[in-house]
Amino acid sequence: MSVTLNITKTKVAILELSRPEKHNAFDSHVINELIQCIEHANSLDIRALVLKTEGKHFSAGADLGWMKSMAGNNYNENVADSEQLAKLMHVLATSPHPTLCLVQGAAFGGALGLIACCDIAVATSNAKFCLSEVKLGLIPAVISPYVIKAIGERQARRYFLTAEVFMAEKALDMGLIHEINDDLAAAQGQFVELLINNGPEAVKSAKLLINEVANQDIDEELILHTAKRIAEIRVSEEGQEGLTAFFDKRAPNWQTAAKQ
Repeated sequence: MSVTLNITKTKVAILELSRPEKHNAFDSHVINELIQCIEHANSLDIRALVLKTEGKHFSAGADLGWMKSMAGNNYNENVADSEQLAKLMHVLATSPHPTLCLVQGAAFGGALGLIACCDIAVATSNAKFCLSEVKLGLIPAVISPYVIKAIGERQARRYFLTAEVFMAEKALDMGLIHEINDDLAAAQGQFVELLINNGPEAVKSAKLLINEVANQDIDEELILHTAKRIAEIRVSEEGQEGLTAFFDKRAPNWQTAAKQ
């Protein structure tokens, strides 16, 4: 298998794509493996999901040999194949767990979709990015909703059309990544520590809240919805534990459990 999923003692899922000889490009088999692993991780009681790859480069995106072979399939077969890639992006973007993506080297084409689908993304200073599809006479269709949400329509108007390469500093400025760190292992430890120190149900609820509130009109319905959301979690077992621990000047039980 090109994809592995391992669960740490602190209940963090490490999803790794290991296809360095192909620059971690993905074909139909890799896509299916990634979907299966992510869906399995989504069903588990874990604290975070980390996406990383082995080798010099994060990912070259779709395997061009595989893409070329699709020309031998009819339209319906091509649609079905593309729907699997769309499913991969969806199951990653809608994971109930916080997701962290670690990027090294080159990230081209569909790889930017994986990055944009994760909640937090960290890249090395020499990482380079490219929405390269139009150079090949293609378009970044399936990944477009996630990439545009991450970098905005204005930036997409440039980089979707020019297919120019940009570096980590620009990716940070655009909002595609959150941080530059040449020690990805340290970055992983830093963000995992931050995440597992927080209430697990609160983290999931906060992630869901973003999806519920983003780009919505601030009307009476939304105001009432947010009021209900805080009221519900305030009286929840975890909410009461967090508040009690604060006033008792002790660590909440989820931090104690994470260190066992």
